[in-house]
Amino acid sequence: MTAATLPSGSNLELAQRAIRDRMMRAVGIPLLVLAYLAYAWMAFDVSAILGNADPQRAALLGVDTIYHKVHVEQNLRRGDLTIAIEGERTATYAKGTSPEWVAIEGNRTTIDLGDGYLAQIDGPTLEFNVPDYGLIIATVVDDKVQVTLPGPTPEWITGNEQKFDARPTFDRRVQVSRSKIEVHRYFFGWENFWFPFNSPLHGMSAGAVMSLVFSADRLDPAQSNASLVWSTFWGNQDWQHGVIAVALFETLLMAVLGTLTAFILALPLAFLAARNFTPSMAVRFAVRRLFDFVRTVDSLIWSLIFIRAFGLGPLTGSLAIAITDMGTLGKMFSEALENIDGKQLEGVNSTGANQLQSYRFGVIPQILPVLLSQGLYYLESNTRSATVIGALGAGGIGLVLVETMKTSRDWENVAYIIILTLILVSAMDSLSSWLRRKLIEGSN
Repeated sequence: MTAATLPSGSNLELAQRAIRDRMMRAVGIPLLVLAYLAYAWMAFDVSAILGNADPQRAALLGVDTIYHKVHVEQNLRRGDLTIAIEGERTATYAKGTSPEWVAIEGNRTTIDLGDGYLAQIDGPTLEFNVPDYGLIIATVVDDKVQVTLPGPTPEWITGNEQKFDARPTFDRRVQVSRSKIEVHRYFFGWENFWFPFNSPLHGMSAGAVMSLVFSADRLDPAQSNASLVWSTFWGNQDWQHGVIAVALFETLLMAVLGTLTAFILALPLAFLAARNFTPSMAVRFAVRRLFDFVRTVDSLIWSLIFIRAFGLGPLTGSLAIAITDMGTLGKMFSEALENIDGKQLEGVNSTGANQLQSYRFGVIPQILPVLLSQGLYYLESNTRSATVIGALGAGGIGLVLVETMKTSRDWENVAYIIILTLILVSAMDSLSSWLRRKLIEGSN
């Protein structure tokens, strides 16, 4: 009996059942999603994570990524004044010299922070004039910090008897403790990026540097000006341009060597795993389980294993990538081999070709698009993977990045490394896409 010949009551019952099923799906699926999200919230203890988060510190690190600051510090124990970029000893102004916005007259130091913000240090006393608020006076008396405010305490002022901190804007900050008075002024950009602070090239404009390169008067009699400019930039200890360039090359080397090794190992094993090329079920089973095993263990785990076996270095990263990708590529290649057109292989065999020639001219041309496409894709992907593997100790840019992130003061260096890594990955992605078009599609 068809639905068209059912009594009207049966049609109504079917319609009602269909409506109930749709309503159950419409209500049940959202409930399952909500239940999963609630479980994930509790399992990952998101409430505790949010409670321990420090947005203010995150904002400070973000500012430090694109700004640098100059410290003006009055040491109350020794009585000396120091002016340094980022507080570094290697970037400290010599005595008797200072930036143009710092004026030193005897024991009184005046710091012009711009836009009407003015700080004056006179012995143990700091006077900080804030536009639209007034004059703040903080002084150290009997090993305690005493503060006089012109009005109610704003939210940008914190402190107690041990330390006073005022930051009316993100690029201006003063701090007074029992041992020192500090004034920080922030500037946009990365400090000493081109040349170190103690270099004779520091502070030169691009035009001045170019003029120096072509000048016959040498700054260093032992080398030409062009060599001096290059060696000073390449050997910059603050930014380590040379070290980072070598680390990027090691990362690329790990990706290329690992992918190429995986490709070379996977192709012959793929023939052993394909049904139409290996009649022995035992051999096919063993090779396929080998592919499953090496794919199951992540490249990070393989990296740790090889680090214990061979020590630190790019070789361990290359081996980890090669072993993991051998399983993935081998599985893909074997599936491609099982789907080839047997007639083309028969045609090559009819010419009297041996087995190797049959594979070369009857099989490889059919699976070549898969070989190249997957190989180039994994080459681009492994460039990113090599960065993560390197962070575990295999070397390359990943290790340099982790070492740089250990301190909170080098986040501009972290941003520099991340940008260079992004450029490298993007370049490999573009190169991979171009090669696929050239080798597979034949387009210009």
